[in-house]
Amino acid sequence: MTEVLVIANQTLAGHKLLEAVRERAAKGDVHFRLVVPITRPSAGLVIYDDAVRDATQVRVDLALSVLAAEGVSASGEVGDTDPYSAAHDAIGAHGRPDEIIVSTKPAESSGWLRRDLIERMRAGTGVPVSHIITDLDHEDVPFNVTLVVANRTSSGEELVEHLVAKSASDKEHLFIGVVPQQSGDGAAAKHARERLAAMLHRLHGAGLLASGMIGDPDPYTATVNALELFRVGEVVISTLPDERSGWLRSDLIGRVRKATPLPVEHIVVSDEAAASTTTAGH
Repeated sequence: MTEVLVIANQTLAGHKLLEAVRERAAKGDVHFRLVVPITRPSAGLVIYDDAVRDATQVRVDLALSVLAAEGVSASGEVGDTDPYSAAHDAIGAHGRPDEIIVSTKPAESSGWLRRDLIERMRAGTGVPVSHIITDLDHEDVPFNVTLVVANRTSSGEELVEHLVAKSASDKEHLFIGVVPQQSGDGAAAKHARERLAAMLHRLHGAGLLASGMIGDPDPYTATVNALELFRVGEVVISTLPDERSGWLRSDLIGRVRKATPLPVEHIVVSDEAAASTTTAGH
């Protein structure tokens, strides 16, 4: 079997990379190993390692879901922050591939290219390296992507029904969930991860392609970080009703709308629906 190592991060959603994978997969007996280097966000006084790794794992999960839906043999993993090291780690763990595909932004906006990644990869691995350039700012992407920010209401029926309705479009629809932690301690991260798992279980059960991450305890910072890390087309924020929601008392919806030109929708989940899926609130 031919083994192709793919190194990509923010350009994973680009047409050109997907077409390159399809072209090679059409030849048959090809396995793709996707490695996504970790990217650290710039917002927030404290960067939570779990949240940073989660964000990268989201890219891996969604990419593998898309490829699986197309019948492409693929596996994936989170890699070192340095893409060159990430590639060498993958080769050391899994063996020498037949080809490496590196997907980047254009030269003027790519930190990877400013570090001569392609030339170093070719010289350091001895493997043929194909370089794919994707300009996400000027190219359409083959997916509609919705960022969903929720905590106590993350599995609420109103939210799930709203997202299912959104998925009925011509393009494939991907959902990225963000569940902010209540604080920075381990117990809070555990609670957030449990809510995230319940949310994804509901969405997958409804037939949606979704992945997610826990986020910064401040929901505004968690949202801004996600908008920096992912290319999305819209934001959905789910809260309890006005009198019950700390997020609304802090004007989260208005602040996010000021921070992004993207559409920001607000979904209210009833107390009853929220209480049926979790016991802690925001």
